[in-house]
Amino acid sequence: MRARLLAAAAAATLVSACSTTSNVTLLPDEGKTTSGAVAVLDAKSGAEVGQLSTANTQARVGGKKLRAKAYKNGFWADLLGRIPYGPRTYVLYFTEGTATLDAGSQPVLDALRKEVKDTSEVQITGHTDTVGSDDSNDRLSYERAVEIRAELVKQGLPVAAAKVTGRGERELLVQTADGVSEQANRRVEVILR
Repeated sequence: MRARLLAAAAAATLVSACSTTSNVTLLPDEGKTTSGAVAVLDAKSGAEVGQLSTANTQARVGGKKLRAKAYKNGFWADLLGRIPYGPRTYVLYFTEGTATLDAGSQPVLDALRKEVKDTSEVQITGHTDTVGSDDSNDRLSYERAVEIRAELVKQGLPVAAAKVTGRGERELLVQTADGVSEQANRRVEVILR
């Protein structure tokens, strides 16, 4: 009797392994309820049997006809919640020749404070315009980046280990001749991942 049960269980396992099906699911675009589209092809002929073009739908792969069906909103929420967000860049501007934040950049700093998480990877890069020597601009750009990190740490944010670099006048946002004061170049870029 036991041998028959084992044989039946083994046969059932083999049959179920042979009859596995695949599904294709179309998820919404990030932060949206819409999506692109995906073509579903016949496995044997390679011919298109249909398209999924509505977010939150899925279809069985195989067969000659595509039957799309909706799944419950939130079904993939746990999975989607684990996908890391793309890098976000915050740009802060400075008073000429100083590491003093321009008043117009305060709202950007406030927005940055709200977005930094314990798990955030943070890169802070300082830049200058072309006024001053290369050495002084390298120092100033680094000081600007350090100043932003210190401000975030002072607010209790976990960025003490953030990568901080100064690029001086090497990566101008607005190309200028040497010795030109340009506010768009006096900046710190903070990238969150």
